[in-house]
Order: sequence, then C-alpha cells, then structure tokens
Amino acid sequence: MNKLTLDACAKLNLTLDVGEKRPDGYHNMEMLMQSVSLYDTVDITLTTGKDIEVMSTDPSLPTGVHNLAGKAAKAFLSYVNITDIGIEVYITKRIPDRAGLAGGSADAAAVIRGLDRLLDTRLSARDLSSIALAVGSDVPFCLFGGTALARGRGELLTPLPAVPDCGILIVKPDFSVSTPALFAALDGCQVRLRPDTQGAVDALCAGDLSALAGYMVNVFEEALPEAERRTVVDIKSELLSDGALGACMTGTGSAVFGLFPTLADAQRADLRRFGETFAVSPVKRL
Repeated sequence: MNKLTLDACAKLNLTLDVGEKRPDGYHNMEMLMQSVSLYDTVDITLTTGKDIEVMSTDPSLPTGVHNLAGKAAKAFLSYVNITDIGIEVYITKRIPDRAGLAGGSADAAAVIRGLDRLLDTRLSARDLSSIALAVGSDVPFCLFGGTALARGRGELLTPLPAVPDCGILIVKPDFSVSTPALFAALDGCQVRLRPDTQGAVDALCAGDLSALAGYMVNVFEEALPEAERRTVVDIKSELLSDGALGACMTGTGSAVFGLFPTLADAQRADLRRFGETFAVSPVKRL
C-alpha cells in the first residue's frame, strides 16, 4: 500500500482558559475540546523521490514543509529515521482557515496517523503524540479526537465521555484574528470571566447537555478588538435566540458555535448574514 485517504476533523473548544506564561514562552492552557463532523480530506502518497510535497484546494495556503501537514511529514520521517522516500499530500479543504477550528492541525494529525499506517511503523500513542507536539499545540488532540480535557500546551490529554447527541451550528464571520496578537492582548487585560472547567466536565460526565452548554466560556473573547468582539457577541445572541442551549467562540476565533438539542435544530437556525455556516455533529474518538 502506497496511498491512503483520511478524514481530518475540525475541533471546538467547549471551554478555554489561559494561565500564566511559561519559561518556554508558551502559556499553560485548560480546555475542554470536541471533534466535530466538519472535515478536510487528506490524501497521502508515498513516492520514489525524497521530496515532501503538499498541495490543497485552497491556493492561499502554504505548500510543502511550510504547511503544517508538510511539517508533520518531515517530523515523522525524522522521528523514525527514514530518509529514502518522498511524500505527496493533497488536502481537500472544507474547514475554514484561521477560524479557531484547528484545520491545519487536523491535517497534520491525519498525516502522522497515515504515515504510521503506510510505513507500518506501529508507533505507540506516546510516540505519535511526541511527533504531534513538535508540529503544533492542537495536533496531539487532533490525533485522537473525540472529547478530552487538554492541559499544558494542549498535549496533556484526559479522554472524557462523549458529548450527548446534539447539533452544532458553526458560524465563521468574514474576519480573522492573529493568534499571537490575541495572546498579547490577553496578557495585558484583566479577564473578568473564566470558565468553570470542572463544572463543565461534571456536566459532561452526567450526560447533561443543557448544563454543559451553560458552562461554555472562552477567555479570548474578552481580548478581541472591539469591533470583532461586538460581532462575536451578536452571533452568540442570535444563536441563543434561534434555540441554542449555549454559544461560544472557539480557539482564538473567529468562528463561533452554538449547541442545539438536535442536528435538525441546528440546521434550522439561519445565521448566514454573519458569514459561512456549518451544521455539524459531535464526533467520537478517532
């Protein structure tokens, strides 16, 4: 076998809290994370050359090792000390870029999983996670997906029970946010509302979707520039008016999502005036 096709699922942050900056320059994080059924398709092919090539349906994205998928391929080959093959990756993009949905990280995780299978290296979960963390902070979660509590940079993962069946409407407004700029803004502001992560975990373990939705908080919302923050507030308000049990921004934005009792409920909510919309479901562990 020299070719494999994998789905790369987007992620949502049901809660997101940021702690102090660490000596290595990263921040300590605490996040309740969830995979959803919005996905890219990643085609991986082993070639006779020695180059790593990455292309996608989105011409604005980086190619080769400048793309996270290419960086993942390079990191994997280095880890297993294989130097005599080439890799071609083609990504059919559906996950919006720069939205807080971990599209690039999901693609990178798919490459790591795929190469482990194609090269029959049979690496342990710990080894795969080590490669993933070298590529990006969200990549370890995207390797396994499902529902998990993430700490540290995002690599300290505790698997959790699946989110109860529900519908989710993701809204991607027509602006993007610089992640480094948002971290810098957060460092300089007084956060007034932080998530009760343990309360969210308890609600999840009890299978109480309404209670879980009530615990959804993302501290980055307070650090947004004023115009963007108002847009996020407006989207959340509209989601709640249309029947969402709770609404929150994911990651550093700009995508906002609402939890609905059913997928049909999410599909009925019409927020297209704010930008792209995606009605999706939770995805269990990959």
